[in-house]
Amino acid sequence: MKIVKHYFKDKLKIIGLFMICSCIFMFVFKLYQLELEAIVYSCYLCAIFLGSVMIFDFIQYVKKHEAMQTNLEIAWLKDHHLIKDDTLIGKDYQQVIHYLSKQLHDEMTKADEDRKNLEDYYSLWVHQIKLPIAAIKLLLETQESLDKRLLKSELFRIDQYVNMVLTYLRMNSIDTDYHFAKYDIDNIIRPIIRKFSNEFIRKKIRLNYTENHTSILTDDKWLSFIIEQLLSNALKYTEKGFINIYMEDDQKLIIEDSGIGIDACDIPRIFEKGYTGFNGRYDKKASGIGLYLCQNIAEHLSHQIKIQSQKNIGTKAVLYLGHYDLKVE
Repeated sequence: MKIVKHYFKDKLKIIGLFMICSCIFMFVFKLYQLELEAIVYSCYLCAIFLGSVMIFDFIQYVKKHEAMQTNLEIAWLKDHHLIKDDTLIGKDYQQVIHYLSKQLHDEMTKADEDRKNLEDYYSLWVHQIKLPIAAIKLLLETQESLDKRLLKSELFRIDQYVNMVLTYLRMNSIDTDYHFAKYDIDNIIRPIIRKFSNEFIRKKIRLNYTENHTSILTDDKWLSFIIEQLLSNALKYTEKGFINIYMEDDQKLIIEDSGIGIDACDIPRIFEKGYTGFNGRYDKKASGIGLYLCQNIAEHLSHQIKIQSQKNIGTKAVLYLGHYDLKVE
């Protein structure tokens, strides 16, 4: 009975119009002094015709309602699920539904891709963080007098991996915000150098750092992450020699090392997510995420990163700190 009630409510205008027209016809027929029997008979025929049409229309109405209820149970609407309606309004509704269903499908596809990317990254992250944990366990089990520097180094690696996964999550969050202000570049670099000081001492790598006191427009938190990753890579792939940190032309921050370098064939792909190249496969500790995150963050900060390298000679990371086309989302 509920559907009957809704049907008559939807068709109330048509029924009302029929009643008004019937009254007008009866009034006109009365003016011409036609017999009442003829008037009543005409109204009776019209009512039978209208009733037949409404019964047929009601059947179609019920079918459409049932079909729409069925469509609600599927994840999204496809063209062959749409109710056939050749009216102009019906076609407009079909276009709206088609657009919304396509939008829903695109969003679901993107959500699936994001979920898969997170799963892949977490799988890699878990594998990475197991390495320093295993190293710490081995130190605790085999050495009576612990090498504190080595222990600190492994703990430092764990801290880096944790910071990286937090950065990965924050970067993909819609709540991520960037706070731009003027900063002295040396005030950003010095704490990072102190953070890596134990690694420089442990590996006996010479650090040449030239202060510049250049003022730049950036977000200090996100820029610090970029510099940390570039310096971490320099330390990771430098077994002996030096690392130079200096400014050039007050716009370019240079981090230069005398490490193993990068194969020429790997350089075009080093910013791809998950790509480790020959060095990563050799080292077994690379994630292929660090430079990918650096590149994405640099774009949001309107900075640029370029890598120059020669195999067995060293690598030069150039961070352009001038503002180009500021990325706004």
